[in-house]
Amino acid sequence: MSVETWGQIRANPKFQAFVKKRNRYSLIMTILVMIGYFGFILLVAFDKPFLAQKLSDAGVTSVGIPLGVGVILFTIVLTWIYVRRANKEFDAEAEAILEESTK
Repeated sequence: MSVETWGQIRANPKFQAFVKKRNRYSLIMTILVMIGYFGFILLVAFDKPFLAQKLSDAGVTSVGIPLGVGVILFTIVLTWIYVRRANKEFDAEAEAILEESTK
């Protein structure tokens, strides 16, 4: 890609709106993941008795185990959502902007 083409792409208002939308979405997803992870870590640090509670009288599994698995599953789901949107919406939009700018 030539410098001139790159300059045309960067000057395109559609490209600027695309970058703003993609960055906002990425920031929201990052914040959600951080809330999940840091929330769990803060529970470990400040509320160990809650995490140590047994799920049942006869069981040995504490509340912390399903919460930890939940954090992992939450992250996997958020990653899947992001990748799905990136592959369907963001890639198509970026390709359209590129085609428009190289004409």
